[in-house]
Amino acid sequence: MTSAAEPAAPYAGASRQPDHGPDHGPDHGPDQDVPRTITAPATPGDRVFRGALRLAGLSVFAIMGLIAFFLILRGTDALRAVGWSFLTEQKWQTAAHNFGIGAVLPNGLLIALIALVIAVPVALGTAIFIAEYAPVRLRAALVSLIDLMAAIPSIVYGLWGLFFLQPRILGFVRWLANHLGEYIPFLKVRTGDIGTSYTSSTFIAGVVVALMIIPIITSLSREVFSQAPQGEREGAYALGSTRWGMVRTVVLPFGKGGVIGAVMLGFGRAMGETIAVALIISPNFKAITHILENGANSISALIALRFGESDALSLSALMAAGLVLFALTLLVNVLAGFVINRSRSGAATAD
Repeated sequence: MTSAAEPAAPYAGASRQPDHGPDHGPDHGPDQDVPRTITAPATPGDRVFRGALRLAGLSVFAIMGLIAFFLILRGTDALRAVGWSFLTEQKWQTAAHNFGIGAVLPNGLLIALIALVIAVPVALGTAIFIAEYAPVRLRAALVSLIDLMAAIPSIVYGLWGLFFLQPRILGFVRWLANHLGEYIPFLKVRTGDIGTSYTSSTFIAGVVVALMIIPIITSLSREVFSQAPQGEREGAYALGSTRWGMVRTVVLPFGKGGVIGAVMLGFGRAMGETIAVALIISPNFKAITHILENGANSISALIALRFGESDALSLSALMAAGLVLFALTLLVNVLAGFVINRSRSGAATAD
């Protein structure tokens, strides 16, 4: 028997609820505090500004889509005439329906690769020096100089390469061919040891393009290096590291993704270079296997040199070539953005 003064025992399976007191609900205990979201009402000016920014961002996709639509529309006739052989054919005889980019596309890639081989070490060395070693006054001057190099028009680089660089680099090119050509096949010159055998080559075009992409790679790499965590820098010094040791163990690993993205963006820029390459090269339509020999080509140079003398089918073929170059450059830039976003440096600068 249970007395009247004793409380009745809870039935089986009932759970005892904690007493939260008068000021605490069941979801706001001391261990369940969550930040309160503070929102401010958007003013008409805020809504207009956000709408303008959203429109500006979407306009990028619209412009890219319109460019792709235009190239597809204008290049359809040529693609229908030759089909998939457009990607493999090494001749450019539009009147005979025998044309393609099988030679100019690899040649353009080769020019871009030569440019990267030259530009990447110079750009990374310059970026590390500016970010980590240069005095403050010299650093500001170097940053301004790099930005100025990026602003120089392409035609200026082309004229400089044609009239200044090419006559002065022929001796070095001849030395490479004579001393290394026997051991490295792609450095051999098969047309004889005469001056015209070494001019207007893929190598010289690559050197000029390298000077054009050095500012891009340098600027992006320097920006990434300068954002390496200060705490990790100081930690490396506290463990007895030298400045180069700190750069090697902290700055370079942090900026690896950003550097890869910068190199890929420079590669896309090199692939699309037009006027400078068109001024330097001696156009041909055969696959280049010896980079020091006279003769080279690229899709962008092909379009620039053949545009003014093209009939309807030839113009459509040039548009189809531009479509391939557009797609390749877009793919390279997308991959660069993907690498940057997945890297530690990209994640640190995303906000």
